[in-house]
Amino acid sequence: MTEQQKQAQEAKEEKSQAQLDYEAGQEFLKNLEPAQAANAFHNALIAFELEGNDNGVANASDKLGDICATRGDTAMALSHYDQAYAICQKHTDRFSLFAIEKKRAKLMYDAKDYDQAIRLYGDVLNEYSALRNPQGSVDTLEILAEIYLAKGEKSKAADAYRTAASIHQNFRHTRHAEKFLQKATEIEKG
Repeated sequence: MTEQQKQAQEAKEEKSQAQLDYEAGQEFLKNLEPAQAANAFHNALIAFELEGNDNGVANASDKLGDICATRGDTAMALSHYDQAYAICQKHTDRFSLFAIEKKRAKLMYDAKDYDQAIRLYGDVLNEYSALRNPQGSVDTLEILAEIYLAKGEKSKAADAYRTAASIHQNFRHTRHAEKFLQKATEIEKG
């Protein structure tokens, strides 16, 4: 056995079973095997809980939430996201909290729970504003406009597009601003 192989073997032995299960889940996801991935992440979640590894529990819960969201199982996805969110709150991990908030908002939009999606995307928009992230703000405003249109609230959709246009105008992105203003006008006429 070469020195490099010995080091690789030692590194593998140092990993807990929970970590090995988690990594297997990631491999299954990469290979487009979501059922196998869910099983591996579930095993990792239980093992991380037994170890008292909060980060591992949060990561495994987040991955399980993603898998459930993809399958359309809104309740289970929310349950897993909530578990991960609580751990991130405990550790004041602002960026992980924000990532989960975006996933929750999309989940509600996909589930056609538009009122909840609007509330959650409003929080996402506020976070992007606080981070001074104009692209994130514009992207979120576009999603909000789509939700308002789905609800039949044309004036609110037009307002969202006008707000996106004003962000682009602030950066002298004239073409982009005009595109959003045109969308707002079309909605109000139609």
